[in-house]
Amino acid sequence: AHTADHATGQGLQLRVHPVAQPDPLPTELRRGLGPWLGAAVAALVLAGMYGKGPGWQGRWTDTTDMLHVTTGLLGGPLVLAAGCVLGGRERRRGTLELLGSVPRDPVRRALVAAAPAAAWPAAGHLVAALVCLAATWPYAGGAGRPFLDLVLADTVALASLGVLGHVVGRLVGWRLTAPLLAVVGYVGLAVGSYTDSGARWLGPAAEHRYYWDQPVGWFAPASAAWAGGLALAALVACAARRGRPRLWALVPLGVALAAGAAILRLPSDGPWRPDPAAARLVCDGGSPQVCLPAVDRDLLPQVSAALAPMNARLHGLPGAPARWLTGPGEPGPGDRPLPDPAEDATRGRLDHPEQYANAVAQWLVSETCRPGDPVGPGTEQAALVQLAVLEWLAPAPDGYGVDSAPAQPLVDRLKAKSPEEQRGYLARFLAADRCDPAEVPLP
Repeated sequence: AHTADHATGQGLQLRVHPVAQPDPLPTELRRGLGPWLGAAVAALVLAGMYGKGPGWQGRWTDTTDMLHVTTGLLGGPLVLAAGCVLGGRERRRGTLELLGSVPRDPVRRALVAAAPAAAWPAAGHLVAALVCLAATWPYAGGAGRPFLDLVLADTVALASLGVLGHVVGRLVGWRLTAPLLAVVGYVGLAVGSYTDSGARWLGPAAEHRYYWDQPVGWFAPASAAWAGGLALAALVACAARRGRPRLWALVPLGVALAAGAAILRLPSDGPWRPDPAAARLVCDGGSPQVCLPAVDRDLLPQVSAALAPMNARLHGLPGAPARWLTGPGEPGPGDRPLPDPAEDATRGRLDHPEQYANAVAQWLVSETCRPGDPVGPGTEQAALVQLAVLEWLAPAPDGYGVDSAPAQPLVDRLKAKSPEEQRGYLARFLAADRCDPAEVPLP
């Protein structure tokens, strides 16, 4: 070797190849509490949805709304607390100062450390959302669509809550911080979701009511930018304690504030607008007609069949409704509102047709009287007459409604009349002012 070196005039050279450093991100995602947190989020959301399954499986809007509220109120506090536990891991191990001396970029190190608190709750929520959407698919036969953009916005919001909990865990070393953060988060999310101000749409648990609506297209990206921007700004500001890198937190913070300002400018009904395809009225050929929004068109034959006996008695009578309807907008002349049939339906099927028909008849027979309306000795008798007409038009099933035994003699008198006499009496009853006991005719 010496001869070779002398001949070439070169000394012995050793080449040292750098050893590739393993990527810390997969290691962070695989170990510790992260995978269990994802499974817990999926199980908790699915358990909350399962308890109210019959109420949301018939419509895409109901599924999305229930998933949104369940994720926010149940998953949000859990993710906050778990993120706090994950964020305080290095403090509990006593390695926080040691990691601070590592030459690796502190912001990048913080992003890697916070990844389990964000990625695993997001994955658990997506699994639960896919299961719920698949469970709705066989029964949502009407108009409408699943709002996948809102589902993704909720996923970002849940991941952001995990990051915010992680930041709190890094900054606060108190052992009771995590459970206290869960309690405060639940109260804050619950109060914020039921307030009447437009600020409720900033939270991830605001409740929406009308099933024929659709959100404006920019709301889901703005919600994701609001939640994600706040979380990223807090994480960067916490990681870069001093110097110029901390100014980078202003970028996501500015994006979050711009998105939040846009959400706050929404009108009182929030981002929801009637969907023309879902809100369009679909009517049967009866008289009175039965009209439902297109989103419930699969329920129309069942509702029509439930109301058919009562509509046969109302057909052609003066004072009878021209249409029974439910949906957006105010009822017109001759229209009578219908109760929401989906509230008495399970997975697209009307559960209790007789009970639903009785509820519709109550809306026809009863009146909302003002305090100044006449009240006299015949008030009790007028109430019995209204109960008798209700039982004659659409008898209540056993165990449902008011006890009709006191009005049974009047019901028997109605049944004993001829069809022409029954129609004549019903016309007089519908024309009377039912808030004035003296005008309510006896059968």
